[in-house]
Amino acid sequence: MDQLSYYLGRFTENPALHIIDILLVTLVIYGVFMVVANTRGMQLLRGVIVLIALFAVISVTVINLTGFSWLVAVTLPALLISIPVIFQPELRRALEQLGRAGHVFRIFRRNQQSELVMSVSNACLRLSQRRYGALVVIEQDTGLQEFIDTGIVIDAEPSPELILTIFNRHTELHDGALIARGERLIAAACVLPLSTRRLSDRQMGLRHRAGLGISEVSDALVVVVSEETGQVSIAHNGRILRRQDPSRIDVVLNALLEQSQSSSSSTSSQ
Repeated sequence: MDQLSYYLGRFTENPALHIIDILLVTLVIYGVFMVVANTRGMQLLRGVIVLIALFAVISVTVINLTGFSWLVAVTLPALLISIPVIFQPELRRALEQLGRAGHVFRIFRRNQQSELVMSVSNACLRLSQRRYGALVVIEQDTGLQEFIDTGIVIDAEPSPELILTIFNRHTELHDGALIARGERLIAAACVLPLSTRRLSDRQMGLRHRAGLGISEVSDALVVVVSEETGQVSIAHNGRILRRQDPSRIDVVLNALLEQSQSSSSSTSSQ
């Protein structure tokens, strides 16, 4: 009660400042929950909160427990050190979102990428008809240089014929991802991180898992053509859109690019 009276007294001294303080803390907590929402980190965060709350309740209600007090004193610092390791993907995604200060300059990107989108769309239509597998990654704000370095640099202008040649099953470059940056096809046969998420459809193989994996760690747009079924899928922001109409891939890609630019512009304006 004495502590409660103390904090109430402090609050009445300068209520406006303390209200701002509470709002800032609330926004930080809300931001943390938004970052880990719909990720595996959400379950871990819940476990951490329950554990801390349990320690706090027992420490307040139970007195003179030497062994338990020592356990809490030893465990909490270790827990704080392990948090950056446990939530590394979520923290990385949050820092990348904060670092996207240049979104306002992306208003011209759609015109720059229109030739690329049309080339990818036309190539995917023909790849789907021929049952050739393909994995095309369109880089956006998150740099993909570490994955480009795993492949073969081509640095060429986009064209459906070049994409068809790359993913021809009789060429050396077909087994891997093709990464595009701006108006250029930068590298082929690139190695991407595989998603550890459980895929509901057993027809989705390593290409789908790789496409989903790169979309989980970046804001890239990914087009996947299944070698077994010829179906075209698009991965973005950790989600995969299955069974897309091959003749309308350009419409979906342009819509996702426009949506990404709109959300990025609104984020940077805030």
